Amino acid sequence: MKIIPVLITVVLYISCDTKKPSLPITGTWQLLAGTVIEKNDTTVTDYTKDKKFIKIINDTHFAFMGHDLAKGSDSATAFFSAGGGKYTLNDSTYTEHLEYCSDRAWEKNDFQFTITIHNDTLIQRGIEKIETTGVNRLNLEKYIRVKN
Repeated sequence: MKIIPVLITVVLYISCDTKKPSLPITGTWQLLAGTVIEKNDTTVTDYTKDKKFIKIINDTHFAFMGHDLAKGSDSATAFFSAGGGKYTLNDSTYTEHLEYCSDRAWEKNDFQFTITIHNDTLIQRGIEKIETTGVNRLNLEKYIRVKN
């Protein structure tokens, strides 16, 4: 009969999840707008007109891809960017460990962001800093979840 109290204790322990629920970050996200603030310059980019950019996040990795919609035919607006790697998520702190990037100077760097998710909108905000290139800027991005 002593086995029943032990069994109940084990079942109760297993059923109590002490971890906080994580944000529903996995999926495909389309970038709507990006704001970069570096020194006293602010650049806002609308990714719904001449450019398209997506980020794909699974349980362990992220990847991003972006390009201009003129297929690179206009040298003034030609744009391509891709990269990816592992990430960590602790509460609302999302850290990308960039392993691959079309701009190789960005590889092997970590970028920490604060994220918020409301319905199908993800806001990502953080400092991008790379000592070797002098990049030191605030990056604010607004994504919408891509539906299947």
